[in-house]
Amino acid sequence: MIHAAVVIALIAVGVFFLTVGTIGLLRLPNVYNRMHATSKPTTLGTAAIFLAGFVEFGPGSEGLTALIGIGFLFLTVPTGTHMIARAAEQIGVPFLGSVTWPDPDAVERPDPDEVERPDEAEPGDD
Repeated sequence: MIHAAVVIALIAVGVFFLTVGTIGLLRLPNVYNRMHATSKPTTLGTAAIFLAGFVEFGPGSEGLTALIGIGFLFLTVPTGTHMIARAAEQIGVPFLGSVTWPDPDAVERPDPDEVERPDEAEPGDD
């Protein structure tokens, strides 16, 4: 009884997050907002459904496949969304309002001549 309730709850959570991601994809105004709305909730929703499969089938081959699917999601979705954002920025898709892409020249970086590297440490500094 509890086993079935946990599986149903995980599927319900997954369907909720997938629905939120779909609504975000349809309603939000530009590629950056849509990308954010689809990556986060759909990753959580799909992971919850995979977890329901793991709870249902146990740690055997089907359950292991579900866990591998969760790992694959958490490794690939951030990379994919970052690539989509960079591609949109490079082809000139504008941001909304006063939002801008970070300027790499505005970031303060330490002077390479002043940074002490471990391989250049003095012999008596141990």
